[in-house]
Amino acid sequence: MAEITPIAPFLRRFLLEHLIRERNLSRNTQAGYRDTFILLLRFLAKTARTRIDRLSVEDLSARSVRRFLHYLEQDRRVSGATRNQRLVAIHSLARFIGEDHPEHLAWCNQIRAIPFKRTGHVPVPYLEKAEIEALLAVPDRRTLQGARDHALLLFLYNTGARVDEAVRLRVGDLQFGNSPAVTLLGKGNKSRCCPLWPQTIEVLRKLAANRAPDERVFLNRLHCPLTRFGIYALLKRIVSKACLTVPALKAKRVSPHCVRHACAVHMLRAGIDINTIRGWLGHVSLDTTHVYAEVDMEMKAKALARCDMPAHAAIRPWHTQPGVIAFLKSL
Repeated sequence: MAEITPIAPFLRRFLLEHLIRERNLSRNTQAGYRDTFILLLRFLAKTARTRIDRLSVEDLSARSVRRFLHYLEQDRRVSGATRNQRLVAIHSLARFIGEDHPEHLAWCNQIRAIPFKRTGHVPVPYLEKAEIEALLAVPDRRTLQGARDHALLLFLYNTGARVDEAVRLRVGDLQFGNSPAVTLLGKGNKSRCCPLWPQTIEVLRKLAANRAPDERVFLNRLHCPLTRFGIYALLKRIVSKACLTVPALKAKRVSPHCVRHACAVHMLRAGIDINTIRGWLGHVSLDTTHVYAEVDMEMKAKALARCDMPAHAAIRPWHTQPGVIAFLKSL
């Protein structure tokens, strides 16, 4: 009888030791890997008709992984990008097992040979200046909740902060001196400092008045820290009201990340160089920031206007151009 190797010990060490102690991945990445294996183990147990705690490394074959990826796309209707993210986690587990246990190296190579699916380019959604102003005009700043909502929107637009960065923001992260700024803790526990506009620091000063440095800045009506889901619900409520004045918002799927994209696009339009925007948003690579230069139709139109040819400057056939004629005569 062939020896059966349980997968549970490998998975436990991978999630609790390798990802946390050795790779020091962020909590969101750890949660993404965890969710992948929750789905994968349930799928394997169902197809193998066994209990989850009895699954083995042999049950996680290349064929079963391909079936799992097909299940994600067909039954769960995930996008190609999400499918590839799930496959990244499976590849990482296979590499972890293969490095520590050479007897599983052939199995590891089969799993890691499963290719990623090519995905189409999805345009970056962002908001125009008038749409941002419409959102900022919705909250009633005379009330505590309205003042908080306005401060949160203005903060997201000013800093281009991710929603997790806004949730974790503490009073001590704000600098109210001569050069007002905020320190944000982003992906991979990397911190960056962003300057704040005078109007932003004014509303944040009122919001954080008489609060301890370790308290969160944005609180809900129960004086508990605002969550990611709370910010999404807050923005959804504001967008529904802003649609009455700016109907174009109805056709857009507005999220906190749209406000982040709007911050980047508007900075690019203002003439700020791409490397400064990269540092402002906390991107590791310039390739990530370059998508904003590709998406902005206003800048493309201005570039086309600068390159517009005069009406009389028709394009001559290649064989009648002076340079080509001179070259042919020299032969």
